[in-house]
Amino acid sequence: MSANADVSNRPQPDRVLVDMAEYVADYVIDSEEAIETARYCLMDTLGCGLLALRYPECTKHLGPVVPGTIVPNGARVPGTQFEMDPIKAAFDIGCTVRWLDYNDTWLAAEWGHPSDNLGAILAVADFISRQNIASGYSALTMQDVLIAMIKAHEIQGVLALENSFNRVGLDHVILVKVASTAVITQMLGGTKEDIIDAVSQAFVDGQSLRTYRHAPNTGSRKSWAAGDATSRAVRLALITMTGEMGYPSALTAKQWGFYDVLFNGKEFSFQRSYGSYTMENILFKISYPAEFHAQTAVECAIKLHETIKHRLDDIEKIEITTHESAIRIISKTGELNNPADRDHCLQYMVAIGLLFGELNADHYEDNVADDPRIDELRNKMNVQENEQYSKDYHQQDKRSIANALQVFFNDGESSEKVEVEFPIGHRQRREEGIPLLIEKFKNNVATRFPKKHGQQIIDLCLDEEELGNTPVNEFMDLMVI
Repeated sequence: MSANADVSNRPQPDRVLVDMAEYVADYVIDSEEAIETARYCLMDTLGCGLLALRYPECTKHLGPVVPGTIVPNGARVPGTQFEMDPIKAAFDIGCTVRWLDYNDTWLAAEWGHPSDNLGAILAVADFISRQNIASGYSALTMQDVLIAMIKAHEIQGVLALENSFNRVGLDHVILVKVASTAVITQMLGGTKEDIIDAVSQAFVDGQSLRTYRHAPNTGSRKSWAAGDATSRAVRLALITMTGEMGYPSALTAKQWGFYDVLFNGKEFSFQRSYGSYTMENILFKISYPAEFHAQTAVECAIKLHETIKHRLDDIEKIEITTHESAIRIISKTGELNNPADRDHCLQYMVAIGLLFGELNADHYEDNVADDPRIDELRNKMNVQENEQYSKDYHQQDKRSIANALQVFFNDGESSEKVEVEFPIGHRQRREEGIPLLIEKFKNNVATRFPKKHGQQIIDLCLDEEELGNTPVNEFMDLMVI
């Protein structure tokens, strides 16, 4: 035998794959808090998707790959009349949900938006339900959707706690693809072995680079990347369910596995086992369609609006005190080229809050960005790290996203230093945040549906028991415009 010959004995599946499959297949979600939070997450995520339909740059991506194609008993896309295969439907739902950077967020060693998984979950649940009914079987219910959401959130969130994909240049949508693949395979009737095989395919896939999120390449791909990830997850799950083989050591194989090729040879580490932690602690973007590390900074800026709005010409400098992750991701100087660039610029978002006392999606468009006062304020900003903020950001029982803001004037005077540790969508501010989340949902529904139709959607989503018992296909029919 040659001394350097490869050993071809098939190994046992990687432990990471097994743990994920056992969780998806066997774990019983019994947390009332997680289920209730998942319902609010469903509302908020759908609302973000409906609001995005106002923007042509988003809607140009929607619809069948071949125009005019209709798939019998296919999946719907909320707020549209499309009826498509679940792969493209997942892309479209994921694209609308993420377009405005307004759905939920998870911040840890890796960042991301676990509700991005709803693109795959809703599309497949709707497709399965319509296929089942056509064959004389029962539809899935929206309770099944909520459970799948909790599990997808958990896989993405727990993987993100200790493992930084951005440090090796990979985009966080890898976690959407992995989480969606796992739960979708189970929804399609897959066994634990099927889930292991499907998730191994997700890791074997080439992974998206983060360059479209950062200067100098920031662009709109970041707004459809989640749709791309969810559609790929559906495709991989469907391939696996044909009996296609998986790759048991996709992560650990020497030289050729994920760890050696894409993760600098480092294995994943885990802070906790899978449960319902992520959904219970998810961060909602309630107030502003802005990258989450800037949420509290914008809140600070809006609080200072009245103080500075008549003294713009007197401003000498603006001090932004923040945490390390915000500096690494969204602190930018120089030209901002498009809305995707602007909603990931800490200084731009703070300038909008100071100037207008609000921040909404329209503030990222060119007609607002052309206001010369924005760059004048940006040029006076200094961003600095508070090391305690950075520590508290990672602290398991705190996970704050703190920012502070102070404005200094030419005459030596200064504003108060405004500090906000927790954004309004944080678990620490749930009681304050949920009524505002519901109001946000109502407003977003009103952008797409007539009043009576919209009220039906709102009433159903606010009724926990009725929503849970509703067949998925009936819910999706209600979402057709």
